[in-house]
Amino acid sequence: MNELIMELTPAQVENYLRNHPEFFHQHLNLLEHLSIPHPTGSAVSLISKQLELFRSRHHDMENQLTALIEIARDNDASLNRMHKLTLALLDATTLEDAVANLDVVLSEYFLIDFVAVRIIKHHPDPATMTNLFIEPDSKDLEPFAGELAGNQPKCGRPTLAQARVLFGESAFEVKSCAIIPLAFTELEGILAIGSREDGRFHYSMGNLFLNQMSEIIGTRLINLLHERKI
Repeated sequence: MNELIMELTPAQVENYLRNHPEFFHQHLNLLEHLSIPHPTGSAVSLISKQLELFRSRHHDMENQLTALIEIARDNDASLNRMHKLTLALLDATTLEDAVANLDVVLSEYFLIDFVAVRIIKHHPDPATMTNLFIEPDSKDLEPFAGELAGNQPKCGRPTLAQARVLFGESAFEVKSCAIIPLAFTELEGILAIGSREDGRFHYSMGNLFLNQMSEIIGTRLINLLHERKI
């Protein structure tokens, strides 16, 4: 028997234990004599090592669960904010109301410091809402040529020319913003949301949320423009 045991290779022992994980249930006394190398160089019992591995896996699973819970909470919060935005726009019966409601809901629920909407369209009544419309041939559109051509939101620090067109006297306060083209069959324009924080709108941000926001706002503005018949 001793000669047979001496002939066993480590691979054979490993294979046997893998195929018989209950082995130590019937040979508990062996656990007192077994030890395996610890990363620090000291030796620990097999049970201690197993406990260490279980704790590590449990910790990893807890971290994954916590991350999933945080993602779910963020998604719930985002859905709630988008719901508030939709209700605010539906409640508006005029363009003036829509712009005012948009400013309120983005400030209160999205914690946005600056909001700007610019519709690229000839405005027949310059006496009202002069900041909402930009003439199609206006030089004010030149700073946004890249955004309008690419038809994709752009996040980061705006140029001074962009900030002046969008935020007027508050241009120097805007440290970061999202410039979102409004490109629809019946509406062309720009939506901008700005912050006093440098990193609030970063160039690496995803566009899904911003595109959804532009679709909701753009759709409501189109309806109000039709009702206004301009």
